[in-house]
Parts: sequence; structure tokens; C-alpha cells
Amino acid sequence: MGKLAQATSKYTIIIRFNADGTVEKPDVIGAVFGQTEGLLGPDMDLRELQKTGRVGRIDVDVSTTGGKASGLITIPSSLDASETALIAACMETIERVGPCNTRLNVEKIEDVRISKRKYVVERAKELLSKIFEEGLPETQELSEQIKEAVRTSEVSKYKGLPSGPNFESYESIIIVEGRADVVALLRNGIKNVIALEGTSVPKVMAEITRTKECTAFLDGDRGGQLILKELAATCEIDFVASAPEGKEVEELTKKEIFKALRERLPYHGEKPITSPVGTSNGFAKVETRVEDKKEIDYDAIVETQRSDVKETHERRRSIRVDTNKGEKYKEILSQLTGTKAAYYLTEDMEPIGKVPLKEVYNTIRESGASVLVIDGDVEQMMVDLCARNGIKTIVGLKSSRLRVPRNVSVITQEDLG
Repeated sequence: MGKLAQATSKYTIIIRFNADGTVEKPDVIGAVFGQTEGLLGPDMDLRELQKTGRVGRIDVDVSTTGGKASGLITIPSSLDASETALIAACMETIERVGPCNTRLNVEKIEDVRISKRKYVVERAKELLSKIFEEGLPETQELSEQIKEAVRTSEVSKYKGLPSGPNFESYESIIIVEGRADVVALLRNGIKNVIALEGTSVPKVMAEITRTKECTAFLDGDRGGQLILKELAATCEIDFVASAPEGKEVEELTKKEIFKALRERLPYHGEKPITSPVGTSNGFAKVETRVEDKKEIDYDAIVETQRSDVKETHERRRSIRVDTNKGEKYKEILSQLTGTKAAYYLTEDMEPIGKVPLKEVYNTIRESGASVLVIDGDVEQMMVDLCARNGIKTIVGLKSSRLRVPRNVSVITQEDLG
């Protein structure tokens, strides 16, 4: 199975074929692998080359006219020029596809790097013209740019999570959803901030909230409400703030950020306590930058907006798996065990590619798969990404408590028996 990192290919082999009858894509793929097997020796076998990522996924475009099929076969290659030419020539030895006599002809071997060079040159011209169009910035603009760069460069890491500098020194903290939100608050002088980085709440966040006064500052949409529920389930949240309805924290102006934090409300369980502004239990300090040698302190109370929205997720439960597919899942899972890797499959269980497990989050969007099988546990962030990118089935060793959208099935080793 070919890896998905096709962007590293150097050449693309384009082959035209004409069959004397009707054939389909699986017939062509089968002929390509079956009739070239062993022809160039084990080191140049297509299956082995795909496993090591030196040949990418083979694409076939088939059309049928008057009872005869024709089309194009596209093979990405990261081999050198001579080895790529050998693979191309090997394709022309194929004489039959399915039950039909078929002629294959290599139209061209395209050097992918040439098109990239053309793009680089054209893009450089565009960028250069913009430099001349915009002219030199004013001194005030340069000063503001430098200040903002300094503030945003202060994004640090606290136990793996994006945070403001010296985060551990603050007694009162603000929890936001992502790194972009941390940057937005730092840009406006607020440093005691940390990000969840995902929809699942890290264990370290529960430890932080036990010892610090915590304000959850979330987006003004349904996603923010769902994250608040996740936080409340595992963490000790003292106050809740929300961006205006329909807005995200990273989009807010300085005025909107401080307004939201001033209007926060204490949070206990499912509902905020509506304490009047100015009462002793309704305030907490927002730590800020020192400007003009003067420390600016802001008192803030957090408000959250809630609406009764029908839940679109349900807790994962054991499911019945189709016998044929179940056997295929078990076979693939057994091959994967101990490899720390993942397979992408089509809806018809055709292989698309294999990637290291740590690269799954980076490749889900580009995979075009319907099924994901992993040598590891299924996590909430993975479920959410698959739901947004068309992957309908996730097969893994185990899963924790999950909210599973209705368009996704999560299958574990236990479900497969």
C-alpha cells in the first residue's frame, strides 16, 4: 500500500490504454500489479515500491464508448529517472486487462519539479510586484508591527500546551480553545492564558484547574458550548466567558475581549451563577503585560450564552459488524499490531495508503478514504476530524469515552470478537 506523501514524487508516468471490450478500474489495477510481478526482480516489484513509498497510489480513469474501454493510468514515482523509465516500459508489456486484449502506451513521463519551478518563478514575480505596489511602511506602522511580533512570539508551551510566557507563575488563568486564541490574547496584553488544542480535554488541564482560579473563554457558537461540557466533566471551572454569538475568540478586537471577560459569570455545574457585577465572588484578576512601566489590572466577570440545541452526538456503544467486513478489519488490524501505523481504505475496502500513526492527523484531510484502521486507541479529536472529512468508519484497538457523530462508526477489537 502506497503512502500518502505524494507531494514528494519527482515524476509522473502517464499511460494510455485501449481495450477491445469493457473493463473496469479494478481490472486495470489487477493487470498492472499481476502482469508486472517479478518482471524487474523483487527490488523493483510495484507492491514493494508502494510499501516503501517510492511509488505512489496508482490512479485509473476509464471511459467506455461503443463497447470498448479506454483511459489513462497515472503512476507517481519518487525513483530516479532511469528507474522510473524502467517502470514505465514495464507497463507496455501488459497485453490483457480482465478478459480483453489491451494495448498500453506510455504517453509521457512528466517531471513534477518543472511545473513547481514554473510556479515558483511566477509566484516570485507576483510577490515582487506587491512589494513595489505597497511601498515602504510608515515609521508608526513599523513600530506597531514590532510590538505585535514581540507579543505573538511570546507563545510558550506549558506541559505540551500553547500558553503565555511564565504561565505557571499565575494564580488566575484563562483557558481558550486553540493556539490562535492564545495569540489573540497575547496581542492584547493578556499573558495568563493556555489552550486546549483540540476538542478532547488533556489530563494535564484537570491538574492545572485544581490549583488555579480558572476562566474558560470560548467561542460564541455551539462548538464552544460542547467544549464547555467537556471541560466541566473533568476540570474545575470557576468562571465562563463567551465571545459574541457567532464569533470566535481569535476574531475579537481588544475592546470585545475585555468586555467579554468583564461580563463573565461564576460557573458551577451546568449553569452560571448570576452574581451582580461588583460582588466579591464575581471578580478575578486578568494578568496583563507591563506597558509604560505601569502594571494594568483588569477585573473580569464571564458571561456564557446557552441555547437548547439538540445533541447530534451519542456515546459510543458496541455495534454489530458485517461478517465479511469484520473479517477484513480483523485481518488488517492483526497486520498492523505493533507497527504504530494506520491504513486508509475506500468504501469497497480497497487500499489507499499506509501512514505512521503519528501522521494520521496530518493526512486525514487529504486521504479521500471512507475507512481508517489504526494500531492504537481511537480518540475524540480523531473522531471529529474523520466526521468532517468524510471517513465513515474508524477501526482501532480500544476507545475511551467518545461522542460519536451519527455519520461515523467506531469499531474496536472487542467489537470484532
